Amino acid sequence: MAIGGTKFSPKKFSKNQLPIYLYMVPIAVFMGAPILYIVNNAFKPMDELYAFPPRFFVTNPSLVNFRNLFQTAAGSGIPISRYVFNSLIVTLLVVLLSVLISTMAGFALSKLKFPGKKAIFEVNNAALMFVTVAVTIPRYLTISSVGILDTYLAHILPLIAMPVSLFLIKQFIDQVPNSLLEAAQLEGANSFTVYRKVILPLIKPAVATGAILAFQQVWNNIETSNLFTSAEGMRTLAFYMNTLTGVGTVAGQGMAAAASLIMFVPNLILFIIMQSSVMNTMAYSGMK
Repeated sequence: MAIGGTKFSPKKFSKNQLPIYLYMVPIAVFMGAPILYIVNNAFKPMDELYAFPPRFFVTNPSLVNFRNLFQTAAGSGIPISRYVFNSLIVTLLVVLLSVLISTMAGFALSKLKFPGKKAIFEVNNAALMFVTVAVTIPRYLTISSVGILDTYLAHILPLIAMPVSLFLIKQFIDQVPNSLLEAAQLEGANSFTVYRKVILPLIKPAVATGAILAFQQVWNNIETSNLFTSAEGMRTLAFYMNTLTGVGTVAGQGMAAAASLIMFVPNLILFIIMQSSVMNTMAYSGMK
């Protein structure tokens, strides 16, 4: 497209794109700085971790923080493999159940007609305003009264309801033409068949986004291990890694830096793989 001899969005590099680069490159550097810091901090030896003035980049990379981390884990009463196993089980179940509930509820709120539909969606939107601290006591009372303390359910149930995921998926399903649903219903498909064979294949980007949000929430969560479990063998990897900051005064900080990188890498890999789906979901869910 050209206006007044100036071509917008050319296929090859053009001097007209320089203002865009001057605007976007500093933003990209600013957004990428925390990632570089986490990586560099994990490989800093003790003298660089406590250097003054602080250094952003590591000068002499070392694996000492990781060695100390695994040596401490090997000497603990509970093997680190147990924490990893707990995290994998809880994360897998939360992601699957959260995506299932969000997609089914999103389909019902978007395409089905029933009394109170708008009120239910507004309740979900209101839940977006509540921070975790505000619902900590009600959550604990609920988990305790149900009798599932020190179980996997105590890790799973508080995390499967995700208002953000439901909102995004519902808004994405709104873009699906009703004519497709009507055509399927004319062929004799019931609501569940429409959901499974029509809706789910068309909302894969939203499903991927919901899975990423659920993964990030549960993988880094320490609340359930801290509040709803007292048995050390039922706690997750995130909780164990978080306790390393209190191990000693010097080595503990190095181990915490290594632990932060270990916990961050799965989130980064998952987002890189599914970033196009996240962008598509935001574009079609009314998030400008």
